Amino acid sequence: MAETSLSKVVYSLIERDLSIQDALLRDYANYSAIARMLKPKIENILNREVKLSGIITAVKRVRIKYRERSEHLRIIARSIINLRTDVAKISLEKTRRTIELTRRTLANYPEAFLQVLEGFTTLTLIVDQKIFNQISRMFRSDEVLDRKENLAALIIQSPREIVDTPGCISALYMQLARNQINIEETVSCYTETIIILKMEDIGEALTLLTDMITDARKITGEAEGYTAHQQT
Repeated sequence: MAETSLSKVVYSLIERDLSIQDALLRDYANYSAIARMLKPKIENILNREVKLSGIITAVKRVRIKYRERSEHLRIIARSIINLRTDVAKISLEKTRRTIELTRRTLANYPEAFLQVLEGFTTLTLIVDQKIFNQISRMFRSDEVLDRKENLAALIIQSPREIVDTPGCISALYMQLARNQINIEETVSCYTETIIILKMEDIGEALTLLTDMITDARKITGEAEGYTAHQQT
């Protein structure tokens, strides 16, 4: 009974930690390190001392169970990355005036790459570099909170199932975070995940995400006819 309880606790803790799940799925996990990290939490939950060897065994069992139900890997395997360079962004104070100007901008540039992120107090416009100066001039300096140029967008197109499957988008973000790549902005638009990065980071980020998709295809046995990325 104690063994079953330990297994359940380990399984529950790993189910809540996507970074551990990812490490197990991609076969770079150190079982001893994971066990040492989980040990204090496990002992607190079970209210007793637990042997490290027992935790290691439980972690190995969780790895098998999780691999069998890794639906998000199949979705990542069927994803395609599009790269768009020469992007810029401008962040604005959200007022009636800036909202109206933003709406006008959307109407005036229907064919351009233009994304709008709206928060409670701010607006951020992500636009083609070639129209950035024209759009920037529409706003007063006191309305502008931040502006950045020389950015690029990774646009990850995934199958419809991504809408209802947890773990897909966070897995993409973690792949960049683990390699110290900062995401400038991001937005999820139905089956597309748009990640804005500095141009200096785009090469490494594209390689990391492409390798991730390739690895997912190997693990899931998806068809080899996919092209991992395209450039626009």
